[in-house]
Amino acid sequence: MDYAVLTGIVLVAGVVFAVVAQWRDWRPPLAVAILVGVAVRLLIMYTSAIDSWQPVDFVESFKPAGEAVLRGEDPVLASEGGWHFLPTIPYVYGILLWLGIPWEYAGRLVTVVADIALIPLVAKLAGGPKASLRALQYALNPLAVLIASVHGQVEPVALVFGVAAFVVARGPGDPERPGLVTDVVAKVRAGVAAYGVRASVPRVIGRGGMLHRALLPGPDDRAHLKRGLLAGALMGLALCAKSWPIWLIPGFLLLLPNLRSRIAALFTTGLVPIFFLVTLPIFAGTSIKQLPAVIDTIRDIRPIVGEWGWTPWFTEGSWDLRPELASFGTNLIYACVVLVILWWRRADPIDMTTAILLIFMVVTPRLGAQYLLWFMPFLVARPTRFAWPAIIGCCVWAGYGYLVMTQFDVNGWWLQHSYWSRASIVLLPILLLAMPWGRHIAAAPAPRSSVSRQVTGIGASTR
Repeated sequence: MDYAVLTGIVLVAGVVFAVVAQWRDWRPPLAVAILVGVAVRLLIMYTSAIDSWQPVDFVESFKPAGEAVLRGEDPVLASEGGWHFLPTIPYVYGILLWLGIPWEYAGRLVTVVADIALIPLVAKLAGGPKASLRALQYALNPLAVLIASVHGQVEPVALVFGVAAFVVARGPGDPERPGLVTDVVAKVRAGVAAYGVRASVPRVIGRGGMLHRALLPGPDDRAHLKRGLLAGALMGLALCAKSWPIWLIPGFLLLLPNLRSRIAALFTTGLVPIFFLVTLPIFAGTSIKQLPAVIDTIRDIRPIVGEWGWTPWFTEGSWDLRPELASFGTNLIYACVVLVILWWRRADPIDMTTAILLIFMVVTPRLGAQYLLWFMPFLVARPTRFAWPAIIGCCVWAGYGYLVMTQFDVNGWWLQHSYWSRASIVLLPILLLAMPWGRHIAAAPAPRSSVSRQVTGIGASTR
């Protein structure tokens, strides 16, 4: 990597500025945060585009997918399995290449634009008086800059739609809402109060039951349905970019106001990926007979481990095809995610999502540095006590891989990799500490009546 020193100076300066901003409680206008993010990303994109070193998958997987679209071929099959996702992003690659933009810029332009759009979305996600501070801190996040501007990995595209789904699902001005279980308990108590002792075992199924009443239109039902449909469509676009945003679905559903809006959101979440799949014969020249092969390729994930966490200690720090480790790790992920959802079931859904993504990083058997960006917008928007040690630790680990290891030849790179991958285990307890342990129960908003009484009392005392 030719511009490693310049890139490193910019990224270190950025993280120092972000920490100082936290310490001094700077709250610049949102426009300033966006301009800072644009300047940093465009500078690093330019130096990365003219660099003699280019990431292997950026050249050998992403570029062939865009070129396949230009030729009217299926990007999944034509790129020899190098593209394992729906063709949504290759369509954009193809358009940019058709416009004559050199690939070194075109491939990164997609992710840089998405990452810039994330800056105001992080502010929206954070809300409150410190929203612009959180936007500035994400604008200066070194990992985000490395993934978007250097590597051109598509995580920012998945995140921009996923975070937008959260923002839409929460709605304008919604207070912090308790989780789904708390909602159900509140409805049961309301039923008991309304129907007396006979409702101590409330009717759930059938006409007049809880489920039937939940599905009946309410006074604000049309607005809630529109909100659910739009949030679901955004989450569906996130799944079109990559498959991992499936971990975001529980949190964004809990932010929606009722069961009807959640069903609508699930419907459009699934509808958007299906649309891009069934339209492959129209937009990508895929024959109907090839669709099963496309689905198999998208579903096929090779059990390569040895990059991160606990698996490098079984592979001596090298990549290896170890189905038994991959299978054990995958089952461990499912079990831990279920436990996290149960523990944070009454938390703010954003905190629950942060916990899900962090526990994934702790127990996963396979990981690329770009995976660490998954939780960054959520943790930056709602930081925990150990958020910054986790953010800085992940940025240092990924930065060493991008800026230092690329200075070596092939043999030197693999030697560095054997130490670098095993060193990642140090970050696992830090990520565990960064989970929102103290926020597993959301603070319930004050009842409207009590608030009005307080206001009335204050007014009366000042008369």
